[in-house]
Amino acid sequence: MATPKDVLKMAKDNKAMMVDMKFMDFPGLWQHFSVPVDELTEAIFEEGLGFDGSSIRGWQSIHTSDMLVVPDAETAVMDPFTKYPTLSLICNIVDPITKERYSRDPRHIAQKAEAYLKSTGLGDTCYMGPEPEFFIFDDVRFDQNSHEGYYHVDSSEGIWNSGRVENPNLGYKPRHKEGYFPVPPIDSQEDIRSEMVAEMQKVGIYVERQHHEVATAGQAEIDIRFSNLVKCADQVMMFKYIIKNVAKRNGKTVTFMPKPLFGDNGSGMHTHQSIWKGGKPLFAGDKYAGMSQMALHYIGGILKHAKVIAAFTNPTMNSYKRLTPCFEAPVNLAYSSRNRSASVRIPMYSANPKTKRIEVRFPDPSCNPYMAFAAMLMAGLDGIENKIDPGQPLDKDIYDMAPEELTSVPSMPGSLEEALNNLEADHAFLLKGDVFTKDAIEMHINYKRTKEVDALRLRPHPYEFFLYYDI
Repeated sequence: MATPKDVLKMAKDNKAMMVDMKFMDFPGLWQHFSVPVDELTEAIFEEGLGFDGSSIRGWQSIHTSDMLVVPDAETAVMDPFTKYPTLSLICNIVDPITKERYSRDPRHIAQKAEAYLKSTGLGDTCYMGPEPEFFIFDDVRFDQNSHEGYYHVDSSEGIWNSGRVENPNLGYKPRHKEGYFPVPPIDSQEDIRSEMVAEMQKVGIYVERQHHEVATAGQAEIDIRFSNLVKCADQVMMFKYIIKNVAKRNGKTVTFMPKPLFGDNGSGMHTHQSIWKGGKPLFAGDKYAGMSQMALHYIGGILKHAKVIAAFTNPTMNSYKRLTPCFEAPVNLAYSSRNRSASVRIPMYSANPKTKRIEVRFPDPSCNPYMAFAAMLMAGLDGIENKIDPGQPLDKDIYDMAPEELTSVPSMPGSLEEALNNLEADHAFLLKGDVFTKDAIEMHINYKRTKEVDALRLRPHPYEFFLYYDI
């Protein structure tokens, strides 16, 4: 394990000039400030540095604004994008008076989820393996005010540009839903994705693969190796940071919005999960698809609580443009082996017990990974503790089933508002071990309702003019 002394040596060896302190706000965006390297001492790893918590979304009120960031030595890397050599550290948040960890710090919530798993005796490690999808665009413009509202995104890969004068237009643009997996020149972004991979490898992120995704206009996926819950969430945040900055360096822009395009696939974040104890996998067994009874109960917990944890795994209004019935997103709450139309899939690539895992397919990359991973683990553990039966697997293509066949299959919430209502009504399983506090849950609900649900409800939508202007 890295120590503060190791970090100081790393800074010296790399001739660091600045030290960047990164931490997570409540909705899920990294915040930061930097200090000269001379300010970095071993004491900072205990005492922390002060900042204004009232200026961070979803955090302190103005009269209790003072907070501390305490860097985690394990997270030290050299920032790959700064002009001047900069050491990057991910920080925990501490109350300066009580010296207690802050209940609304998402990283603390994830750390408590890991601790709760160990306290149950069921396992000692939860592995998460996310597959975030995203779009690489060439241009984006949007605005909203009292008399107008619009967005415009563009990509040289977009099929809508097949007739554009480009002097010359070479025509290699993936059609809608045909972006998976044509070689270049149709896939024009091989090199920029590889550049993203190279930067990830520099900071210790193990990348398994990169490829173009299904949609036109530069949809992409880069898969990173599974790791324990908190470390994985840390890596997802560094992943986003690297991808956005590599895109900017190349004159492009990236979005992790689940549904930026109409008429083509949205971006999900399928998340592989397993529990281990003493270095041994606990999800392998002799039940359905080579799974253990524990794994099936974990699935039962995910399916039972999916409508609740959606408030964390699919936390934006835009998330539910992707989670739409009768299209490709996994809205039906069922499980299956190999079947990608189920919301929980059991991958069947290998018979090795160490590879046995489940894949939860409904999350999307707009989520705060610390809270999304913690919520899924708590739902799964509730399934194990209460022996929740996931029911029979659904081993047929759900999208080809008749509507009457689907009447007994529950589905994901149809909106963020519905997910928040479910969270408000049923969150006792999240409070176990003080993982999610009532304070954190109430803030999440109130923030999302006021800043997102109500904010969008109040504004006319451009398509409403198409539908209703001539009434």
